Formats: sequence, structure tokens, C-alpha cells
Amino acid sequence: MELLEGSELCFPQLLNTSCRKPKHPLTEAALIFSLLSFISLLTVILNLLVIISISHFKQLHSPTNLLLLSLAVSDFFVGLFMFFEMFLTDGCWLFGDIMCILHLYLSYIITSSSVGTMVLISVDRYVAICDPLHYPTIVTVKGVTVCNCLCWFCSVLYNSLIMKDSLKQPGRYHSCTGDCVVVIHYIAGVADLVLTFLGPVTVIVVLYMRVFVVAVSQARAMRSHVAAVTHKKSVKVTAKKSEMKAARTLGIVIIVFLICLCPFYCTALAGQDSLFGVTSFPIETWLFFFNSCLNPVIYAFCYPWFLKSVKLIVTLRIFKPDSCDANIL
Repeated sequence: MELLEGSELCFPQLLNTSCRKPKHPLTEAALIFSLLSFISLLTVILNLLVIISISHFKQLHSPTNLLLLSLAVSDFFVGLFMFFEMFLTDGCWLFGDIMCILHLYLSYIITSSSVGTMVLISVDRYVAICDPLHYPTIVTVKGVTVCNCLCWFCSVLYNSLIMKDSLKQPGRYHSCTGDCVVVIHYIAGVADLVLTFLGPVTVIVVLYMRVFVVAVSQARAMRSHVAAVTHKKSVKVTAKKSEMKAARTLGIVIIVFLICLCPFYCTALAGQDSLFGVTSFPIETWLFFFNSCLNPVIYAFCYPWFLKSVKLIVTLRIFKPDSCDANIL
């Protein structure tokens, strides 16, 4: 292995097989490190607040919020992975081949479950807006809990099949000691592109286009009859407005998700084999991870209950007796 002047080895004692640490200008490296460290820490904190809020307060135990809880759990772990990679890898993987493949395996499970949860959120809003009378019977807390569990189980099974070669022989694709990569072959890459990008995106776009059309028609109908509604009907109108507001908020979440997702999967079309690793993350991967930080920020601006629950958590009032029954809606 030819060593460039001034470069550092990941393992100096392995002169012939060690990877070289990537070199960046000091100012650029400090700026990137500070920015990504801040994003990863913010991702962990904000999603932890979402998890505590929905788990603790009984008023938030709705089917839609359980889907947000599943999304927050995956986003929380994404933040942890970002934090781990920023502070412990330094361009070199120091923890061995088994830990390398386990790390990548878990990160792929998390990202796949995020995509699946986004599809479930789209289905939830579709039923709520397009079939509101049957929504309480079709979408239940128990049913959503089962769907969340199935989503995570399918993600584990799917990624086990996609990465079966690397799981059987960790480190088979490493070019040098200190590298941590996995290769997704062309056929598996095409299947991954269809199952975790093209398919889910198609379902999400079709469902939300339908939601948008129905929401616009309902809004026009409410405006045309607003002067003639009785008190009883106005309660129903308020409920419909609430559902539409939730649809708009989750629509923003999904649009941002698609914007962050597209560059990540478009790179899969670049070659016959797709190579992903820990020690050399491209910008599109960090953009995909950055989406996990944006979701709770969107909740903060669109959901009043999130800000109220955060206030109770930060002031430690959630430790008071019966705090879980607090009125935050």
C-alpha cells in the first residue's frame, strides 16, 4: 500500500493493510464537525421529547400519534447513530468487522421502518379524510400498534435478506483495515429501490393527492354552508377542520421526507453495485438523516400539544401525581 506524504493511518502498526484517514482542511473539518454534531444532538433531544410526550400523556394516545411515536423512535435512533459516527469513527472504523456490519444492519432497519411508517401515516390520513364515518372503527389504537410492530418486523426481515452475504461474512467488502462498508448488488439494489423508494413514494403521492382533492371539496362545502349550520353541526365541522389540519401537518412531514429521501435513493441508479459505509458518508446520506431532525421541528410549529407537553417535561411537572391525565389538547 503506497502511503502519501503527511497522511495518517487508521492503524499505524498495520502499515501494509491499514486504511488512511481522510484529510480535510482544518477550518472546513471543524465547521462540518460542529454542524453535524449540533444536528445529531438536536435530533436526539427533540425526538426524545416527542417519545416522552406521546408515551406519557393519555390524551395523546390516538392512532395517528402512535404512528408519530413509531416515527420518532426511528428518528431518535438515527440521531444516536449520527452522534456515534461523528465522535467515534473519525474517518476510521475501529470496532471490528462484526460491529461494523451490525451497525450498518441496524441503521438500515431504522431507515426502512421510517419509510414504512410514512406509508402508514398516509393511509391513516386517507381514511380520516376520505372515509371519516368509518375511521374510528377502521383505524384503532390496537390496529395501529399491530401495524407498527409489523412494519418493524418486516424491516428486520427485509434487510436480513438484502444484507445476507455481509451478515454471513462480515468484512468481505473491506478494501483495508479500518474500512466499514457493505455492497448491495445490482439485483438487490433494484429490489431495494422499488420496495423502499418507488413503491412507497407512489403510494404516498397517490393517497395524498386524493386527500388533497377531498379536503378542498370539503372546505368549499363548509364555506358555502357556514351561515346555516346549527350548533350540533358546527361541532362536526370543527372536527373536520381538525382532521384537515392534521392532514396538512402530516403532508408537510411527508413532503420534507420525500425531498430528503430522493437524493439518497437516486444514487442507487449511478452504478451496478451500490456501496454504503460508515467511514465515508456522502452528502445525500447526511441529508436523509437530517430529515429525522426536521420532523419534531415541524410538530413544534404545527401541533400546540407538542409545545405544551415540552413545557411540562422541561419543568419536570410530568413527575407529579396524575400528570399523565393533564389537559394538553
